Amino acid sequence: MKVDPLSLQVFANLFSSVAEEMGTVLQRSSYSPNIKMRRDYSCAVFDLDGRMLAQAAHMPVHLGAMPMAMQAVLGRFDLGPGDVAMLNDPFAGGTHLPDVSLVSAAFSPAGARLGYVMCRAHHADIGGMTPGSMPASTSIFQEGLIIPPLLLVERGKTNEALLDLLIRNVRTPEERRGDLRAQLAAQRVGEERLVELADRYGVSACRVHGRALQSYAERTMRLLIRKIPPGKYTWTDWLDGDGQTDDPVRIQVSVRRDSGEDCLEVDFSGSAKQCRGSVNTVLAVTTAATLYVLRCLHTADSPVNAGSLVPLSIIAPPGLVVSARPPAAVAAGNVETSQRIVDVLFGALAQALPERCPAASQGTMNNLALGGFDPQRQSTFAYYETMGGGAGGRPGKSGMSAVHDHMSNTLNTPIEALESAYPLRVTCYRIRRGTGGKGLFRGGDGLQRDLQFLAESDVTILSERRSLHPYGIQGGEPGQCGENILIHQGHRRSLPPKVQLHVSPGDTVSVRTPGGGGFGQLSPGPTPC
Repeated sequence: MKVDPLSLQVFANLFSSVAEEMGTVLQRSSYSPNIKMRRDYSCAVFDLDGRMLAQAAHMPVHLGAMPMAMQAVLGRFDLGPGDVAMLNDPFAGGTHLPDVSLVSAAFSPAGARLGYVMCRAHHADIGGMTPGSMPASTSIFQEGLIIPPLLLVERGKTNEALLDLLIRNVRTPEERRGDLRAQLAAQRVGEERLVELADRYGVSACRVHGRALQSYAERTMRLLIRKIPPGKYTWTDWLDGDGQTDDPVRIQVSVRRDSGEDCLEVDFSGSAKQCRGSVNTVLAVTTAATLYVLRCLHTADSPVNAGSLVPLSIIAPPGLVVSARPPAAVAAGNVETSQRIVDVLFGALAQALPERCPAASQGTMNNLALGGFDPQRQSTFAYYETMGGGAGGRPGKSGMSAVHDHMSNTLNTPIEALESAYPLRVTCYRIRRGTGGKGLFRGGDGLQRDLQFLAESDVTILSERRSLHPYGIQGGEPGQCGENILIHQGHRRSLPPKVQLHVSPGDTVSVRTPGGGGFGQLSPGPTPC
C-alpha cells in the first residue's frame, strides 16, 4: 500500500473527523450546561494496539491523558462487539473524578477489530463531600465515586446495576444519566464511522496510513526538538497554596537536549512533594501538559498522536505534586496544577526559543462549583464552570482577553443558559480592563463574573494566581492577580484562592480572573527638551 503526502493528509483528516463528529453528537445530545454549553469534553481515535491515532480539537488536559486510560482499559478487558468500558480513576489514566471516560472498539461486519474510540466528559457532579465534586479535599475518597475500568455495556446490554450504583451516588441523577447516554451515543457514532472508513478505503489502507501518521508525528516532533539549542533550561514557578495552607507549592522543570540528539528530557524532579490539599496531579496530566506545550511550538500543522510522545522522556518520580500517588486529593491538580506546568515549561523553553514562547497566561481555570436545593423546581441542583482570563502576550501579538487558555479549551457559559437552569442571577459580567501586563505586546485582560444566589447553596472555588502574578517575559510586566469576593448583606469579604462556603439567598460571589503577562519591553519615549 503506497503512502504519499496527499493520501496521508486525507487520512489525517478522515481520522480526526471521526473524533470531531463524536464531539458534535455528545454536545448536542447532552443534558448538562457544562457539556452542552461549555463543551467540557474530548474525543479521540486509537489504533488496534490502543495507541492514539487522531484527536479532535477539544481539551488538551483530556486528550494528552487519554492514552494511559486506554492502556488501563486494555490491560483489563479484551473489548468485544457491543462492549463499552467506563472509568474515571485518576490513577488509571483519568484526570480527576468528574471526568468520566468511555472506551469501545469498532468491528468490521466480518468481525475484524478496526480500532478504538474514546470520549471523556466532565460531569457536573460525581458525588463526594461537596456539590460539583470539586472540593478543597485532603483525600481522593472525599472527591466522589471512583470508577476503575468496568464494563458499562457488555455485548450490547447496559449494566443497569452499575448505572444504578453510579446514579445513586450523585446529586443530579437524571442529568448524569442523560449525559452518560449522550456519551454512549458518541461512542456508537465513532464506531460506525471507523467501520465506514474501512468499508470505503479498505482495512489495509486504514492501518497502513494510521502507522504512517504516527511515524510522521514522531518525525515532526524530532524536527522541532532539533531546533532547540543543546543545553539545560530550568524554570520554577509556584502555586498560591494547596487549599489547606497558604504556603506556596513549587513546580519546577528542567528541559535538556544533548548535542546531536533529537530527543528531549523533561525533568520535574525539583517539584514539591505531593501535598495534603487537592492540587496534586497525576503523571497522565503532567504528560498531557508537556505534549501540549511542545505542540504549541510546532510551526507546521503536524498531527498529534502516539508518535508525538516517542522522542520525549518525562521524568517525575512518584510522590511529587506532579506525579501523585493514591490516596492523594487531585481535584484541583487537573485544572490548576496543569496550568502551572504549562507556565514552567514555557518559561524554560523561552530561554531556548525566545521567538516562539509567550508570557504566562492567567494560569488558572477559576473553578466554581455549587449546588443545593432549588425551591422553585423542588429539586436538587449541582453546577460547575471554569472562567476565562487573560492570555499572555506573545511574539508579534498581544494576548487575548477573557478567554480559556492552555489546558482548558472550553467556553464561558452564557448568562441565559445559567439563569434558566439554576437559581442564579448574573449581576455583572465584564472584562477587567487594564489587568493584562504591559509590554511591547500586552497581556490579555481578565474578566469579572458576579453570581447572585436565589437559593441556599454550597459553593467551592478552586483558583490560582490570587497572590502570585502571571509572569511577563522578555522584559514584559506581569499580569494582575485575580480576586474572589463574597458580598453578604452589603458587606464585602475577600475569599482565599481555594475555599468552601455556604451562601444564603441574596448573597453574591464575585470571581475576578487574572490578566496575562506582557511580552517584550516597551520602547522608551522621546526625551523631553
